[in-house]
Amino acid sequence: MKLCILDNDNLDDQLAPRYHSFGSMFQRLFLEAGAQHWCMDVFNTTRGEYPATFDDYDAVLLTGSHADSFSDLPWVVELRRQVSLLLKQRKKLVGICFGHQLIALCMGAPVGRAPQGWGVGRMTYDWHRPDLPRSKDRTQVALLASHQDQVAALPPGATLVASSDFCPVAAFTVGQEVFCIQPHPEFVEDVSAYLLDKRRARLGEALYQTGRSSLVGGHEGVDIAKLIVEFLEN
Repeated sequence: MKLCILDNDNLDDQLAPRYHSFGSMFQRLFLEAGAQHWCMDVFNTTRGEYPATFDDYDAVLLTGSHADSFSDLPWVVELRRQVSLLLKQRKKLVGICFGHQLIALCMGAPVGRAPQGWGVGRMTYDWHRPDLPRSKDRTQVALLASHQDQVAALPPGATLVASSDFCPVAAFTVGQEVFCIQPHPEFVEDVSAYLLDKRRARLGEALYQTGRSSLVGGHEGVDIAKLIVEFLEN
């Protein structure tokens, strides 16, 4: 498997020495999930980096971002153009948070600010797809989240994978080609804690404290990474 990781953000200076980049976080996650045989290349779209051709890759993953998927920023506009072409080619795609939203937007789904406000910390979602890899007995999943935008309705042709009252379209698939999920399987508690601390004033003290205290509950990022590995390889 040869995976192209489109990294759509840049880590703050406080996180970069340890985690290097969001793309690197996914490389480590998939290695932990058993994909030691994969070749994974990272391109930073905020700097205009793309492979010379996507034909060399079996699949493309879009990371999260602090930007809006519906933004008019030139690099986001270009990313939407590239993803629209990949969808037409039926390239296997994985979208995480911003990537989840951008792929849905390119498919015609409504995306915007969540009326409920920010989703932060450890969040639990109902799981609707026991047919997916490693999902036979799964009814819920707990993952780390950090978002103020979300997908408001399923894209045409998509199937719901996970949902919650807070986030009705938390994950979806399109056939065997697309897997998208709103929360972050690549996050660890330290990253979530840093983002919560950074946004404390914006979040308000009540939401900040709730998000911070939720981190002790653990999360299932590696389990979802194993699911993604099997989804892409199959």
